[in-house]
Amino acid sequence: MSNETIDPYHRLQILPNPDGTFTRGNAAPTTAPSSDPSLPISVLTKDITINPHNHTWLRLFLPRSLLSSSNPSNPNKLPLIIFFHGGGFVLLSAASSMFHDFCVQMADSAQAIVASVEYRLAPEHRLPAGYDDGAEALRWIGNCEDEWLRQYADYSKCYLMGNSAGATIAYRTGLRAVEEVNDLDGVKIQGLILRQPFFGGVQRTESELRLANNRLIPLCVTDSMWELALPTGADRDHEYCSVRAGNGVQKFEKMKDLGWRVLVSGNNGDLLVDRYKELAQLMEEKGVKVVKDFQEEGFHGVELFDPLKASQFIDLVKHFINPNCV
Repeated sequence: MSNETIDPYHRLQILPNPDGTFTRGNAAPTTAPSSDPSLPISVLTKDITINPHNHTWLRLFLPRSLLSSSNPSNPNKLPLIIFFHGGGFVLLSAASSMFHDFCVQMADSAQAIVASVEYRLAPEHRLPAGYDDGAEALRWIGNCEDEWLRQYADYSKCYLMGNSAGATIAYRTGLRAVEEVNDLDGVKIQGLILRQPFFGGVQRTESELRLANNRLIPLCVTDSMWELALPTGADRDHEYCSVRAGNGVQKFEKMKDLGWRVLVSGNNGDLLVDRYKELAQLMEEKGVKVVKDFQEEGFHGVELFDPLKASQFIDLVKHFINPNCV
């Protein structure tokens, strides 16, 4: 099967409208939040508005074990993971069941407070809108008076995390944050957790050529996602897409100086793998402490479909955010 036989919009189940918006078909299942402690659930959830004008919000995930603390007035605080969902910048939501369930498992198994951010999607809101929303969410959390966050989240142990395009937003949010560490109102970022981050470039990598026609996300589909997400007229060598473009690499030394640690995780069956392997290498060359998790087997988004892979990755996250845990 050649790329020419694949209609990217049909594969993504999106239809362009005359006004530049898109109709997204066959929406993925969504899950509503539940903060009722009387229900037999291990993690409580609720949604909080960030920016009503931009329709951005976050979903908080709180392990219910915290509510039964032996010292309710001074509960043990847990690390805070600010999470950004995947979807190529154009699809899905923090309410999508696959991401809701993943964050529930992460909050429960890794013992963390998870704040999953709903950001604006392209092409209605092209980049840097999603990157702006990530930075705004980080600042908003620093100023937020929400009881769950203030009472149970350890703001001194904050991690920016995402998968696929969400990992790219986490990365870009981190690049901005290194310039604003004194303006984050007590939020101290300890590092990044990047699961199969979505980068690109005009020149093809070996993995892109090798896996161009893979059944899950063919290369023509990732190209279309970038075409929809990038500023009109920009190509994949734009700084919003390419690891090397812009001044991002120059900021890695600041990450090193701040003591950030970065987990880069992926699979050799993912056509993006060469891109994020390059990111890990560039960071290491600048002295950033990088934990690399590159599995031989597996495809893009495998942790969202394979419970065993999800458990293995979340266990890795648990040990990454709690380096002293056994």
